[in-house]
Amino acid sequence: MSFQSYRWAFIGWLALIVMLAVFPWLMPPVYFVSLLFTVCMYVTLATSWNLIGGYAGYLSFGHVAFFGIGAYTTALLMKGLNLSPAGTLLSSVPAGMVAMLIAVIVGYPCLRLRGPYFAVVTLCFAFVVDLGVKNLDFLGGPEGLWLKSMDLPIEAIRGILFEAMLTIMVLSIALAYWTSRSKFGAGLRAIKEDEEVAQTMAINAPRLKIQAFALSAFFPGMAGSIYAYYLTYIHTDIVFDMMISILIVLMALFGGGGTVLGPIIGAVSLTLINEGLSTFVKAELARMIYGCLFIGVIIFMPDGIIKYFKKEKGLGSV
Repeated sequence: MSFQSYRWAFIGWLALIVMLAVFPWLMPPVYFVSLLFTVCMYVTLATSWNLIGGYAGYLSFGHVAFFGIGAYTTALLMKGLNLSPAGTLLSSVPAGMVAMLIAVIVGYPCLRLRGPYFAVVTLCFAFVVDLGVKNLDFLGGPEGLWLKSMDLPIEAIRGILFEAMLTIMVLSIALAYWTSRSKFGAGLRAIKEDEEVAQTMAINAPRLKIQAFALSAFFPGMAGSIYAYYLTYIHTDIVFDMMISILIVLMALFGGGGTVLGPIIGAVSLTLINEGLSTFVKAELARMIYGCLFIGVIIFMPDGIIKYFKKEKGLGSV
């Protein structure tokens, strides 16, 4: 792409972000604000997961654990420190840092595994965290935790929380864009292609994998924090729902792993599809449809639909 193309692309993205930021204050129905909130959340989750799953090729099925950890961190901070609404929103940063710290601790031994072994271990990690939280009384146990909401009209609350999630989404996309053009991203792509060869080329694979895993957990932790405050009630069945993990992976792979636009396209399209299925189809049938879609993506579209955009539009590595 030429400099002129980059400039127009930047202007287009900036205009889209401004329109999204203004939308909640135009007094639309609350449903549409909630839908856009969900879209922004899943774009954040899929884009973050893409760092370890798309660029490095380590398929994690346990990223919902970091999402839930962020939610419970905010609940504990709010409960223990009696935070104001503004303080509660700012607690998304320490929530993301807690998720990142746990990712480093868990990733150090787990990232020694590869392929299906790593996928199974991360899946088990999510189940362990889920069961652990259910059996800890100070975390609400099986009853969950209630969070105090802002003393504002519902439209204003939804608008403020939407702006917070939009900000997190933009930051996660900016990180993905930087990764795609940095030595860090090049190192991750080399690891995905052949880790042994990458290490012979003086690429510190263990360090890069830990960094990618930690960064991929930071934004889900922040998103989980905002989501907890959005619901004003959290329970392990909500924030540790394995369906979220499956959707994250499916969105990133459906759009195209290892690219910037792929997870965005996948998250937006599948969130809208998920909304339709949730409305018109039973939950069990919806899960079957997603299972078939996941198998189809793996077999027939391993590079995602972004591959066809690259051919048609010449998007390169975006």
